[in-house]
Amino acid sequence: MCSTSTAGGPLSNQPLPGQQQPEPQTEKAHGGRFPLLAPEALTDEQLALYNTIAGPPRAGGPFLVVDDDGHLAGPFNALLYAPQIGHAVQALGAALRFGGELSNRTRELVICAVAAERSSAYEWYAHSRVALTVGISADELESLRGGHLPADLPDDERSALTFTAALLNGRTVSTEDHATTLAHHGHSGITELSVLVGYYRALSGLLAAGAVEAPAVETPDSTPTTHPQSLTTTITTKGEHS
Repeated sequence: MCSTSTAGGPLSNQPLPGQQQPEPQTEKAHGGRFPLLAPEALTDEQLALYNTIAGPPRAGGPFLVVDDDGHLAGPFNALLYAPQIGHAVQALGAALRFGGELSNRTRELVICAVAAERSSAYEWYAHSRVALTVGISADELESLRGGHLPADLPDDERSALTFTAALLNGRTVSTEDHATTLAHHGHSGITELSVLVGYYRALSGLLAAGAVEAPAVETPDSTPTTHPQSLTTTITTKGEHS
């Protein structure tokens, strides 16, 4: 088995959606070093970006985008500070999530692999929830969170994750892995996979720069706390559980 270790950060104790505390609870956006911006304080350009992010197709998804106070969560609040860039970034994200050719499972497996490798609490919080809605199991998510390829993946998903692991570890994709990925996903799929990995690495970098965490959870008679986090990731590029 060939594996490459990468420095990880805090994720391993962050619960999967089914492990969350029972309702009632309220999630609150966390701005980190980017002060949370209220809609009434936005410029026209910022408000246009806000409305684009807060509306379809992101609205009504399984993770927090806008909290009850009107604050955008995760990278979206940070993007408001540079709205010209923010428009382009959110448009690319929407194209990758809602307009790409990869299957829903393949896309979310890749995003969760990036979130785990980058120890990105918000992206893991968000996309572990999306993953469960597209048929990815809790066991598969636990494997990704530990930096391993899940067992018994179909060949097309395995090739996408092997390709992803090479990119995440800063290696040149081998001729063999490229050929396998090309056979399953074509040139368009290789382009989409490469941009998908790069996009979520960029978002994870923005979140890390701003020390932005997953949303805080408020429950009755409790002090707001963030989703618990802690992880050291080992990306296993060949084989299954180890």
